[in-house]
Amino acid sequence: MGSARAAKSLPLKVAAVCYRRRGSAVEFLLVNTNGGNKWTFPKGSTDARLSHSQAAEREAAEEAGAIGTIEPRHFHLYIHSKGVFWQPGGVQEFVVKAFLMEVHQTRRPDEANRKPTWVSPEEAKRRLAKGREIKYSRELDAVIDRALERIQFHSELWGAYPSARNARPAKDPIATAIWP
Repeated sequence: MGSARAAKSLPLKVAAVCYRRRGSAVEFLLVNTNGGNKWTFPKGSTDARLSHSQAAEREAAEEAGAIGTIEPRHFHLYIHSKGVFWQPGGVQEFVVKAFLMEVHQTRRPDEANRKPTWVSPEEAKRRLAKGREIKYSRELDAVIDRALERIQFHSELWGAYPSARNARPAKDPIATAIWP
């Protein structure tokens, strides 16, 4: 992402980077943009009554019908654009806080035009790039890459500590960093 100064001057949105595991494979849940011609993660505005992760979780339910476990802290920041330069209002950029959300079930989304679709990481990158300027496409590639790294880390941690979800392993530096 760009400089911290740029991030502080742009409006903030939140996104739920929804995923599920299928054996050893990972799939991401994408939705159509409001205009329907691009793919994106469920995202939207913050809400003073909700934490940022709760706002992202709300967007996942509204736009994708996704229900699951969202991480309380964002794992990545990226720049997103909305609009086109030749129309009134032009292009507006946002900083997006991305929260990882493991989806346990789906239901019909509140927003019917979103068409939630599960895709592989490679297909997610392809769909997210289509119709976007290269700089925004690269931002979204980085989101997928960072999400995969984090999911892999979680898989290794849970594999090394099968009871890690229920108890804190003793005297382990990684576990100590995760469970203060």
